[in-house]
Amino acid sequence: MNQVDCRSALYMPASVEKVLAKGPTCAADAVILDLEDAVAPEGKQRAREQAVRALTQYDYGHRLRALRINAAGTRWHEDDVEAVARSRPDAVVLPKVETADDVRSLSRALDARPDTGEIALWAMMESPLAILNAASIAQCVSECPRLSLFIVGSNDLVREAGMPMSKDRTLLTPWLMTLVAAARAYGLQILDGVFNDFSDSAGLESECRQGLAMGMDGKTLIHPRQIAITNRLFAPSPEAIAQAEAIVAAFDEPGNAGAGVVQVQGQMVERLHLEMAQQLLARAVRLADRD
Repeated sequence: MNQVDCRSALYMPASVEKVLAKGPTCAADAVILDLEDAVAPEGKQRAREQAVRALTQYDYGHRLRALRINAAGTRWHEDDVEAVARSRPDAVVLPKVETADDVRSLSRALDARPDTGEIALWAMMESPLAILNAASIAQCVSECPRLSLFIVGSNDLVREAGMPMSKDRTLLTPWLMTLVAAARAYGLQILDGVFNDFSDSAGLESECRQGLAMGMDGKTLIHPRQIAITNRLFAPSPEAIAQAEAIVAAFDEPGNAGAGVVQVQGQMVERLHLEMAQQLLARAVRLADRD
C-alpha cells in the first residue's frame, strides 16, 4: 500500500448522522468512521448503515476515509467486514490487534471479496500483548501488504496495563517507543493515541510535540478543535523547510556535483541528509497544496 501523509485522523461516531455529515469539510487528513467504542450495542446496525451511506455518497476530497470495525470475535465483526466490502473505504481500522494472525484473518477476509484490493489495513495496538508482539505483527506486512499503519490505542493500553495516564506519559513511553521501532523496522506508519481533554490546547500541543519527537507520523483525535494544532505540529516547520532548502541548494552548486559531504551552515552534511531534505520538501509541498 502507498504511504500517505496523515498528520491528523479524527474519530467520528457513525451512530450520529449529523456528525458524519461534517466529515467531508473537516480539516483533518483522515476521518475514521467509528463502529466500535463510540457506538452502543443497540445502535451498531444503524451506525453501520449510516457509515456505508456516508462512505458511498459523500465526497471527502483529499481526506482519507477509514472505517473502524468491531473486533474479531464480537457478534458484529462479520457484518462490519461486509460493510467494508460494500463501502470500500481507503482503510479499515481493526481494533484489539494482538497477534499477526489477527491481521492475516482480516486480510484474507477482504481478499475473498471483490473490489477490495486497494483497501489498506490499519492495526490498533492497545494491549500489553500487542506491545510484546509488535515486531511480529509489523513483520506480517510481507505477506499482508494491506497492513500499512499502526494506531496507538493508549486509553485501552493504560487500562489493561493498570497504568496511570500521566500528562507526560513517562511510564507509557517505553511501550510507545516499542511500537515506533516495530513500525519503522517494517516500513509502516504510526499514529499516536488520542488526547482526551479537548479543551486543553496546551496539553495537546505538548503531547503532539512528544509524539513527533518519538517518531510518530501523526495523531488520532476525538474533537475537531484538535485538528489545527495537530496539523501544524506534524507538518514540517518553517525552520526545517529552510534548512532542507539550504541542503538542497548546497548540493546543487556546480562544485559539489560529485561531493559526498558538503558544509551547510557550519555543519557537515552527507548525501543521506540530501535525500531526507528532498523528501521533507516534497511532503511540505503536498501538505501546502492540501491545506
